[in-house]
Amino acid sequence: MITLRLDQKLETEIQTTSTMLGLSKSELIRISVAEYIKKQKKPNAWELGENLFGQYASGQNDLSVNRKALLRDKIKAKQNR
Repeated sequence: MITLRLDQKLETEIQTTSTMLGLSKSELIRISVAEYIKKQKKPNAWELGENLFGQYASGQNDLSVNRKALLRDKIKAKQNR
């Protein structure tokens, strides 16, 4: 259980809104707090794995641009063995 102090203006707004919606003040506050928590920023995939990305880097920063040439060179090197 939580006890909370509100200024008079906010308490009046809560009373008015709860009456309009047909809810108790407690239920309105519970719903409001739950919605507020849902809307809080949750980390995206990048933020969750940021410390892992690039950890095992090849040192080549042009892999996506020169992928065909790099693959061709690897195949040629393997054939020349």
